[in-house]
Amino acid sequence: MATAYDPFRDLDRVASALFEPRRGPRRMPMDLYRDGDHYVLTADLPGIDPGSVDIDVDGQLLTIRAERTLAAGDGVKWITREREAASFLRQLNLGQGVDTERISANYTNGVLSVTIPVSEKAKPRKIAVEQSDASTPASTAGDRVEPVEQ
Repeated sequence: MATAYDPFRDLDRVASALFEPRRGPRRMPMDLYRDGDHYVLTADLPGIDPGSVDIDVDGQLLTIRAERTLAAGDGVKWITREREAASFLRQLNLGQGVDTERISANYTNGVLSVTIPVSEKAKPRKIAVEQSDASTPASTAGDRVEPVEQ
């Protein structure tokens, strides 16, 4: 069986190896948006075994790790192999306005969705204005707030 040799394909592979080094974990593409009282992070992780996805929260730092492994049986002779085994890493500083105790995650069809609830303290709220009786003084001399002159 004759095979066609394409020198440009090999040149493209060499150029990719030289100019796009694949050392260390890769960043995963993600989207982040707020929907009501929670944030939603979605990240593309195609070909990832859900068991390899690891999500940690340490203080206010959210870390997502995932590993893609490619199975190769004994005696396999690759014709072409463009998909690589890889590890993925993404870290986000959550800030103070989220409830880190109630973070949840779901992995469906190669997309990881992480739901991050907004904490009760960070939600907008109304302040009730009380009305005092006209015959009762609003404050006494000891309770007065004086403006600070600069």
